[in-house]
Amino acid sequence: MKKRLQLLIICLFLSGTATFSVAQVTETDIDTDQIIHRIVQEASENSHLEELGHYLMDVIGPRLVGTPQMQHAHDWAVETFEKWGIEARNEQFGEWRGWERGITHVDLVSPRVVSLEAMQLAWSPSTPSEGVTAGLVVIPEVNNPDEFRDWLPNVEGKFVMISMHQPTGRPEYNWEEYATEESFMKMKELRDQKESAWRQRIANTGNTLQSLPSVLEDAGAAGIVMSNWSEGFGTNRIFGAFTDEIPTVDILLEDYGMLYRMVMNGAEPEIRVRAESEELGAVPTFNTIAEIPGTEKPDEYIILSAHFDSWDGGTGATDNGTGTITMMETARILKEVYPDPKRTILVGLWGSEEQGLNGSRAFVEDHPDIVDGLQALFNQDNGTGRVVEINGQGFLHSYEFFSRWLAAVPEDVRQHIETDFPGLPSSGGTDHASFVAAGAPGFMLRSLSWSYWDYTWHTNRDTYDKIVFDDVRNNVILTAVLTLMASEDPEFMSREKRVLPVNPRTGRQMVWPQQRIPNRSGGLD
Repeated sequence: MKKRLQLLIICLFLSGTATFSVAQVTETDIDTDQIIHRIVQEASENSHLEELGHYLMDVIGPRLVGTPQMQHAHDWAVETFEKWGIEARNEQFGEWRGWERGITHVDLVSPRVVSLEAMQLAWSPSTPSEGVTAGLVVIPEVNNPDEFRDWLPNVEGKFVMISMHQPTGRPEYNWEEYATEESFMKMKELRDQKESAWRQRIANTGNTLQSLPSVLEDAGAAGIVMSNWSEGFGTNRIFGAFTDEIPTVDILLEDYGMLYRMVMNGAEPEIRVRAESEELGAVPTFNTIAEIPGTEKPDEYIILSAHFDSWDGGTGATDNGTGTITMMETARILKEVYPDPKRTILVGLWGSEEQGLNGSRAFVEDHPDIVDGLQALFNQDNGTGRVVEINGQGFLHSYEFFSRWLAAVPEDVRQHIETDFPGLPSSGGTDHASFVAAGAPGFMLRSLSWSYWDYTWHTNRDTYDKIVFDDVRNNVILTAVLTLMASEDPEFMSREKRVLPVNPRTGRQMVWPQQRIPNRSGGLD
């Protein structure tokens, strides 16, 4: 049941379970009203967000697991916390395939010359220093795997295009605004037809898009060319490669479409790919943990949670640089205005979230005492926007606790938030799920989209300039006040869970997600 927080707070006030006095709500002898005032003042007048964001995104850059940039980020975070008087450490939880990106340069060299907007995929091998120059072929239309095997010799010495040719480079909202209804529907039907036909074309080879590159590599292809459009202007999603010896590059939709049309119309284009990268062997992977010790209940915890790693098409600004600097800034402010919390406050900047929540899963496995003593975890991971939703994750009494905590949040911050209590548990997606799966109260602070899915999630455009700092400051105030209230609350968060409903698709009762053992050996499994 979703409800505006204003209504929630009014109802609690009328029923006598909450008042406008934060001190009375928490039954504490500290002046929480004064601390909240100082939180807002520090966040508004002495913000470090721009400074943190600049260094993390512009100077360190993307934080792909296993890269020197990821290690630089961990070391910088520890140094920054310690500069603020907060103890911090890097906890190793495993190893991963070490790799470092270099320069990528892709040029069309025939029938004309132009540099293309392209990037090698993560973990792609490098080319010789002079690059690789070759023509292109497109995955053919075949009826079955036997026909595909008969065609395979055609890839020898060629770059193979394995992505669908998009019928339009305009986002759907652009069509909705300007096209006639007839033209818009025609485009959508054409796109749906092409997507269906391309899926069938790949399936008829007997492979998937994940297995196909290695088959082409074994057949002697010069390299793999793909284009993973995010459906926004100028944006592609940049993921990882599935080849060991030949380069894989992602070419932006516009240039990919041009090459595709050239191939299909007999223009016989050639491209030159120069891609630098370095294999570094197995490297350690870490979580960065910072700690403000509790004074009265040091074995009970509030965790400020965000994943530290990113994909490396952009600089990981909204996924998840904004979550990271939110939690770092929250810790800085709390150390300044609330240095002696009742409960221990931890900051968890998790490594290798993008590969399966590996860092947070490992922390849950390695620290059962902290999981058992967890009062609440507040996680932020989906972009730069102000928080607009909090879900109770299926904990039956989450409503009671959050009603007290949120009552203390300034009106201009909480007015944007809708709540869903007790809600349903997350089965994955981001790091609070690692704790929920272990029965501990982890909560996602879900933020406003700001076109996250089309423009910044895992794309080449996820950069500093996409950060909306006013919204991030809003989230710092929210997180700091929630942390203060959770720390001072005289009660410990209940673990009692709701009985989950029947899944209408299967007819069976839903079950709580189970904790899985993290991948500690590393690699692309």
